[in-house]
Amino acid sequence: MRVLAVVVAALLVCAGTGRADAGRLLWPLRPAPSVTRTFDAPSPDWQRGHRGVDLAGLPDQPVYAAGSATVVFAGRLAGRPVVSLAHAGGLRTSYEPVDAAVRVGQLVDGSTPLGRLLPGHAGCPAPACLHWGAMWGPSSRADYVDPLGLLASTPVRLKPLTG
Repeated sequence: MRVLAVVVAALLVCAGTGRADAGRLLWPLRPAPSVTRTFDAPSPDWQRGHRGVDLAGLPDQPVYAAGSATVVFAGRLAGRPVVSLAHAGGLRTSYEPVDAAVRVGQLVDGSTPLGRLLPGHAGCPAPACLHWGAMWGPSSRADYVDPLGLLASTPVRLKPLTG
């Protein structure tokens, strides 16, 4: 057992550093916007809540893909213009209200404009607000997550194993 502990310790000491930013997201509005409404996941999933964040913007401002992905939806959903992306690992992000400049099946990355921000998002205190959502898994069983926690600019903090 002691030999195993020494081997593990040696491997940890010799291990290179990793980058936590790999696969992390970028702000969909640039420069980094202010958040006008925060994430408020419902519990259980079917109850009321806010399954994303609202970001202050300007009408006609470009909305960018938050990272490398494939466009899986670009059109009207429940009367609202929405763009939805599928990222590697099962993450999906959504953006609304956006007048889409992309098409389903298109590959995008963080430099790709998805379209332009439209005014009219309910409860928006700014000239226009982007509702930005993120979820893991298929929409029928999605686990909604706070997209702000996925940003490359959000520091990663590891918790200690003890105490």
